Amino acid sequence: MKRLDIALLLFIGFAIWLVGTLYYGWRGAAIFETSRTRYWIAFIVSPLFSAILCFGILRWRHIAPRNWAPAMLLLALPGMVGEVIVLSNFSTFMPRMHAASGSRYGAFLFAAYALVLGVGEAVTLAATP
Repeated sequence: MKRLDIALLLFIGFAIWLVGTLYYGWRGAAIFETSRTRYWIAFIVSPLFSAILCFGILRWRHIAPRNWAPAMLLLALPGMVGEVIVLSNFSTFMPRMHAASGSRYGAFLFAAYALVLGVGEAVTLAATP
């Protein structure tokens, strides 16, 4: 991977995290605190959307499949670090949600990061002889 790709993936990862965090800060109560059905639908759709978005970014940058694992990690790291801050100060960063929703939000994030990083690893292993 080129240095430009590394910097760009980190920046895009930060931008995705920022937009996602702002969105869930604004709309989170409607997702996490209304019904179980709405939560589980979002729990399935959001990680899939995140994975498709990441695949699109890697294809757009022409990242070789053997480099997908580190590329996905570069996309995920800014968000993972940012979420540590958000989750440890949940009431401050997500004032529209009840503090008890922090665990649901954390599980939601874990599923998204696990899917993205897991698929990136699987693609890399399949492409490596």
